[in-house]
Order: sequence, then C-alpha cells, then structure tokens
Amino acid sequence: MFAITNPSPSAINSAAKALLGGALVGIPTETVYGLAADAENEAAVARIYSVKGRPQDHPVIVHIGSANYLTKWAINIPDYALKLAKEYWPGPMTLILERSEIAKDFITGGQDTVGLRVPAHVTTLALLEEFHKLGGNGIAAPSANRFGAVSPTNAEAVQSELGESLDQSRDFIIDGGQSLVGIESTIIDCTGEFPSVLRPGAISEKMIMTTTTTSQKVKVTNHPKIRVSGSLDQHYSPKAKILLSGFASLGDGFIALDALDTPEGAVRLASPNTLEEFARTLYSALREADEQGIERIVIIPPEGDGLAIAIRDRLIRAAR
Repeated sequence: MFAITNPSPSAINSAAKALLGGALVGIPTETVYGLAADAENEAAVARIYSVKGRPQDHPVIVHIGSANYLTKWAINIPDYALKLAKEYWPGPMTLILERSEIAKDFITGGQDTVGLRVPAHVTTLALLEEFHKLGGNGIAAPSANRFGAVSPTNAEAVQSELGESLDQSRDFIIDGGQSLVGIESTIIDCTGEFPSVLRPGAISEKMIMTTTTTSQKVKVTNHPKIRVSGSLDQHYSPKAKILLSGFASLGDGFIALDALDTPEGAVRLASPNTLEEFARTLYSALREADEQGIERIVIIPPEGDGLAIAIRDRLIRAAR
C-alpha cells in the first residue's frame, strides 16, 4: 500500500492507473475520506464491500469529475437536478437519479437509482480528471471506514481503520489534509416532481428551495423504496456510548459548543464555536474518545436549522 502525502501529478497519475487496474484508493474529499474503486469494475467494488464489511444491498455513491458525466450514469434528469448541480457542484451534495445502463446492480444495491456527486477537493478532482482522461467514467467511493463506524476525516484515520485490510502491493491512501466540512454529503432524491432530502448535510433544505425555485417545501424524509448511504437507524458510531441528554460524570467525554462549560471531571473532546466547526471536528473528537478508552460521551446537540439538522441526524444515529 502506498501513502501519498504530497500528491504530485505523477503520483495522481499512478493512483488513477491503479484504480483502472482494480486497486482501491483512500481519497480525501471536503466531507469525509472515501474508499474508491473504478465504479465499472465489479471485482474492485466487491473489494470495497469486503474491506468495509458493507451489506451488499447498500448502494455506493459514484463520484465524477464534473456535471458533464451526469448523462453517463443517469437518465431522465429533471431540470431542477441540473440547477442543483450547476449551483452546488463541486460540493457536498449527492443527487439520486434514475440509473443508466452502466450503473449496474453492484453499484446501486439492485435499485433503479444511482447516487452521483462531484467532490470539492482539489486533489480528488485532479485524480478524477486523470481517471477520466485514461478512460474511466466514475469512481465508487463510500466513506473509508468499517461499515457503521465513525467516518474518517484525515488520512491517518483511514490508515488506522482500514490499513491492515488493504493490499500493500497496489492500494493507495492519498493524504489531502483534514476534511473541511466533516460530515457526509446531503443526499437529494431527484426522481420525483420535486426534490426531497434523504440525508441532511451542508446543503440545506432552504438552499435547495432557493436554487430550484420550488414552492413545494423541501423536507428531510425516508423514501420507502430508495436505500441510500448512511440511512440506517444506527450509524456513525464510535465504540463509546453516546448520550444526548443527562450530565457528564467523572471520566466521561464531553462535546458541546464553546459557550457551554465543561462539567467537573469530564474530558472535553471538542469546543466548537460555530456549527461549521462542530461538524468539522465531530468525527475526530469521537475517534479521540475511542483512542483514550473513554466509555461514555455526553454531547449537547446544537439547535437550529440548516447544518444543525445534519449534525443532529448524525448524533441520533450514533447514539443508537
């Protein structure tokens, strides 16, 4: 396994060729780090599922270098989806669309839909550009962690989580620094007349409504017929038990906005000043708790709309 710490054009080229050859590559994105494979290579995608311990019917998101590749993977794309792509790509947004012929069951979990995203990270965009130049159409890249565990937001966490399961002779981990958003992308169902949010993220319902100029209120909902990443009741979970109410006792971890004091005897894991900082530091703080052997973490969820909804979504699932 090769760790790329200062990605040069030649290193990016090597990683792109490795992907086309069936290798796995840990990639940085603005949301979290992903474990990537050629999205048209069934054997390579099967390795992702094996390494992560991911259920076979749980779909993976296809990452593309630009919206120009939408029609490679999707059909019957509504106008509002094109507006969203133009406004928020590259960025932390995944669109669920009717799949084309190249989006096979091993990508979609056997569904008739596919999730697509253009990540906003300069290194991974360079990797995708090189991958496309070499003939690839997209890379499958779920988060680079064991299924259901805390998503990694830096290369060290990928190495710690999956390093022993990767092939030392051909797989890569690309170090692109700390993820700037820190939680997974907003997933938007674009198969109906109006968009609906299947997983909240940094792209809020208000932003979606403004861009699509729809009078229909955009809601966070669970579509009964569409499975998407991160939609299980229990997900994003550290080894420690998470409590979203009550008081932190001696030795408990504690995460809350900086304005809230640390209870006596608790271990302060994060003191974010803003919602953006809360999201960016959350997963690293949860991993730190596990490294310290902390058994319980009391977290005071932020209030409000927008990004606060996404943070609470991750915390509720992690607490289960």
